[in-house]
Order: sequence, then structure tokens, then C-alpha cells
Amino acid sequence: MAVILGIFGTVQYRSRYLILYAAWLVLWVGWNAFIICFYLEVGQLSQDRDFIMTFNTSLHRSWWMENGPGCLVTPVLNSRLALEDHHVISVTGCLLDYPYIEALSSALQIFLALFGFVFACYVSKV
Repeated sequence: MAVILGIFGTVQYRSRYLILYAAWLVLWVGWNAFIICFYLEVGQLSQDRDFIMTFNTSLHRSWWMENGPGCLVTPVLNSRLALEDHHVISVTGCLLDYPYIEALSSALQIFLALFGFVFACYVSKV
């Protein structure tokens, strides 16, 4: 929604919408920086013990874990580790592990957000 307001603010030269868009981009950069720190386990963050992404409601599994480039997924049947609504899998042969893919996509989002922030500030100033 903030992106739509940013586009509308750019087309209509409405600086209030662009300021809202720029504020959203600041929050977006912060969120993506957290995602990078979470997946690269910076500081006290750990994927194995922290269920931050799901607010302790379920097990977290990245989409990239199963669908990464070159990954071969093999279901593990009759595993004692599986909960009622989850299944255990074995993933092998990935060209790039999923934490690095998550961190790279977040870094790309930060780069695009910084570009959008500069553009929004420029257009709102003009």
C-alpha cells in the first residue's frame, strides 16, 4: 500500500504521500536488516532456538530451504521429530544455502529501498 501511495505521490507531485513512502522505506530497511542478522545468526539470534519469525506458534521453514537452486528434497517418512502438521525433509545438493539466499534478497531490498528513499526525497523537495 505504501508503494502505491509512493507512486501516486510521484505522479501527482504530492509531497505528503512521498514523505509517508519515505517513512515506510525506513521501516522496510530496518526489517530487512533484521532479516539479514537473523539468517546469518548475528549476535544472540539463532534459527535453531528462536522462533521469532512465527511468534512461537509453529516451526519456521524458509521457502528457499526446499526451493533453492539445485536443491534435492527427500521426505523422511515416519520420523519421530515430525509434529502433527509438519513433515521432516532432507535437503541436499544446494548451490547456495537458504540463509545466504535470504540475506541476499534482503540486501537487494535494502538497496532498492535506499534508491527509492533518495528518489522520494528528491521529488518531494522539487
